[in-house]
Amino acid sequence: MTLITLLVAIIIILSLVVMILYLAFGQITVRKLRKNPETRAALGVEFTSGWDILNVAAALSRPKWLTNRFQRSRLSYLAANAEILYQHTTAFDRLLARVFWWAYVIAGTFMIITVLLNFLGILK
Repeated sequence: MTLITLLVAIIIILSLVVMILYLAFGQITVRKLRKNPETRAALGVEFTSGWDILNVAAALSRPKWLTNRFQRSRLSYLAANAEILYQHTTAFDRLLARVFWWAYVIAGTFMIITVLLNFLGILK
C-alpha cells in the first residue's frame, strides 16, 4: 500500500463522517432554525440548497473576535448572525456544529494538500 493510497483512504473515511454529520446537523439544528421566524432571516445567504447549513455551522464555530470582525464588514449579510443563533440553539447544537465544521475544514484541507503534493510529484 503506497502513501497516496493510504492518504486517499483516510480522506474518504473522513469525508463519509463529514457527510453523516452534515445530514445530522441539518436535520437536528438547521431545520429547527428554519422554522423559527426570528432566525429564518439570520441564516445568511443561501447560494445553493443546503448552504445555510454550512453558514450556521461556521457561525457557531467561529471565535467571538472573528464574528465581530465579520459583522463590521460590508459583506456581513452573507454570513449567518451568530448572536441570534446562540440565543436559539442548545449546547448540543453548538457542539454538533463545531464537530461538523472542523471535520469539514480538516477533510477539505487534507484533500487539497494531497492533490497538490501528488501534482508536485512528492507523493508517488
